[in-house]
Amino acid sequence: MSGDDLKLGLALGYWFSAPPTGIPQMLSAAEDLGYDSIWSAEAYGSDCFTPLAWWGQATTRAKLGTAVCQMSARTPVATAMSALTMDHLSGGRFMLGLGASGPQVVEGWYGQPYPRPLERTREYIDIVRQVLAREEPVELDGRHYQLPNHGEATTGLGKPLKSITHPLRSDLPILLGAEGPKNVALAAEIADGWLPIFLSPGLDVHYRQCLEEGFARPGARRTLDNFEIPNLVNIVVNDDVEAAADVVRMFLGFYIGGMGAKEVNFHANLFVRMGYGDAVEEIQDLFLAGRKDEAIARVPLDLVQDVAMVGPLAKVREELNEKWRKTCMTTLLVNGNPEHLRMVKDLVHG
Repeated sequence: MSGDDLKLGLALGYWFSAPPTGIPQMLSAAEDLGYDSIWSAEAYGSDCFTPLAWWGQATTRAKLGTAVCQMSARTPVATAMSALTMDHLSGGRFMLGLGASGPQVVEGWYGQPYPRPLERTREYIDIVRQVLAREEPVELDGRHYQLPNHGEATTGLGKPLKSITHPLRSDLPILLGAEGPKNVALAAEIADGWLPIFLSPGLDVHYRQCLEEGFARPGARRTLDNFEIPNLVNIVVNDDVEAAADVVRMFLGFYIGGMGAKEVNFHANLFVRMGYGDAVEEIQDLFLAGRKDEAIARVPLDLVQDVAMVGPLAKVREELNEKWRKTCMTTLLVNGNPEHLRMVKDLVHG
């Protein structure tokens, strides 16, 4: 992939203990520097739509996306309503990124069942697309979602409805967050893009195979040539490679050790597939025992360098050109202050 083809995006993420600072300055820099897109997220605190609407009104050009909106947080129709509203307010710049999350959050935070997530995702996106198409009243008799709902606990008076508001775009892009091979293939089959997390140049061939499996299925909407793959890559420039890696270790340690149960943690499973099984087990054990600093310190340097670019500027530039540009990634998502955003712009398009 050439430098001109690789797009840039600003990842605002989700909030931790308090709202982040400096966002207006980041947004202004991203717009001025020609960043293609701006993304918000949610975990189990702040939501993804409100910050994107609030801050996005200060932008005029960049696309606005959710990376990701957790499906269990809202019914499919509620998500479609937010998406069509955001698309109108932004003048057709909205992209809906969806994700299933994991059982710890889905069942513990949202109180929703987690089993059969791929089947649930398929039904969910079917309903969202029906709302956005607005061709007929929305109907689905699925295993997980029924519209109208005529179950035993209902009045039986529900009827199929169409959105009162006409969507600005019936083909509003829907992207699917996925890590496992089956879910990545599903993204290629039913979505307009894939939102990976911890994409690694070393797994690029594997992921391309997963994507091609989905593209080959009957009814697939896209091919790799017109499929969007925005991916967050942590970039830390520092002449001290270990010091640079420490910044990323905090992020990785939290996801490996704390974002999921010991029995089911899709982030941890990804790093096991990359060959870090022993390190992953140690990190999880330490994290779950409350020894978080030790867990973070155990993240191997090689693991960091598989999913991030850290170290002197010349090293980062070489890895970008020799490894990352050759992956299936279409948009490089980064986070940082205006100076960092400018540095990344110079690296990619300089």
